[in-house]
Amino acid sequence: MNDSLAVSPVSPEDTGYQEMRWPLRHLTIAGVHWPAEQREPQRPPVVMLHGWLDNCLSFSRLAPALAEATDVYALDMAGHGHSGHRPAGQGYLLADYVADLAEVLETGFEGPVDLVGHSLGGIVCMMYAAAFPEKVRKLVVIDSLGPITKASNEAVSQLRRGIIKRLAGSGSSAGYRTREEAATARAGGLSPLSPEAAAQLVGRNLRETAQGYQWRTDPRLRHPSLMMYNDDQAMAFLEGVQAPTLLVRAEGGLLGTRERWQRRLDAVHRLTEITVAGSHHCHLDGDTRPVADAVGEFLSDKG
Repeated sequence: MNDSLAVSPVSPEDTGYQEMRWPLRHLTIAGVHWPAEQREPQRPPVVMLHGWLDNCLSFSRLAPALAEATDVYALDMAGHGHSGHRPAGQGYLLADYVADLAEVLETGFEGPVDLVGHSLGGIVCMMYAAAFPEKVRKLVVIDSLGPITKASNEAVSQLRRGIIKRLAGSGSSAGYRTREEAATARAGGLSPLSPEAAAQLVGRNLRETAQGYQWRTDPRLRHPSLMMYNDDQAMAFLEGVQAPTLLVRAEGGLLGTRERWQRRLDAVHRLTEITVAGSHHCHLDGDTRPVADAVGEFLSDKG
């Protein structure tokens, strides 16, 4: 790590991790650091990116297992958790997340890292690994396999939808009397969570008000993107990944049948694939030990 990394005074004795801040040119990225218990020689740090509308504590069960051997850092992506929001007039293009990761790694880390990404975070990590292969030793993607795509002939309608929503703006954020109410709402979301997993996750996405709690997550994250990649572009990113890659597929996750993704699976040159029981959040919810064991073994020098 270099001197541009700012560490906030939160004691790891209470939480198991330290709060972190990475000041970028246009906003500040927040996150947490699980210090290594006993660093293995030659092991680079692990940097983790969470999924859409989640935050860095999505890795609160996986990261401590990996920190037995090396330093582990999990970031709140822009607009999520404690990280800054994009300036007015901007949205959350996928490429901008990749640029944020590139700036964090360029200014806050020395040498290659291992990347672990879940869902949207997995997409961002994979795109970064393709664009900057010299910066990534190994890559892990959890229930994620490259960008979501649209046909090229849908580009105009996608742009129209995105601009109309940007001009209309966002409604008021939902309010909750207690954190427990917010956790209950999150547990029943698009990718359902158990009450225990939701409680672990939601606190970092909330801010306290005089009336109770509101989401601190930027509501613009729900806006349609102004642009999306097509299949050929997505394949170029998959084919560009040079690092050994582990895909952790959840039986009850979002990837669906293997046959649907076969072309993408074949495109990643050095791919290892495992399937685990559980939901889209198989690294956070339920029995997470199979995920931790598989990722830990893959990132070890033996993997």
